[in-house]
Amino acid sequence: MDLRKLKKLIDLVEESGIAELEITEGEEKVRISRNNSSNAPASASVMQVPVAAAPVAATTPSAAGEPVAPPAEGHVLKSPMVGTYYRAPTPGAKPFVEVGQTVNEGDTVCIIEAMKLLNEIEADRSGVIKAILVENGQPVEYGHPLMVIG
Repeated sequence: MDLRKLKKLIDLVEESGIAELEITEGEEKVRISRNNSSNAPASASVMQVPVAAAPVAATTPSAAGEPVAPPAEGHVLKSPMVGTYYRAPTPGAKPFVEVGQTVNEGDTVCIIEAMKLLNEIEADRSGVIKAILVENGQPVEYGHPLMVIG
């Protein structure tokens, strides 16, 4: 990433009062966060890491907030994009799939909303839904595990 862009981003963070800014450009990821303490002036630190060096963990928080690993057996369907995961076509509607349900390749299994567009995500293979790894309304990243199809 260009050094002038980084300087502008640092200045933007310092002037705006936001606590943190994270930007991904190509294969580079930059996070700028403010270090505020009562005695020290506001400053920004920059951490630049390749996206490939920070893989998305194949876990999801449980009801207690602890990560739960997906079942070892089966195919993990991953998010093809960044957005918000929805299990049903509309709020209050019946979910597309439930654990234990049989799906065929090409069946719609969820929706990911990205930039106000609702994208239907289809099963990439036939099988039985072994686990749903994402809570309704949860943000997902590219490659984030959504469900296990066995």
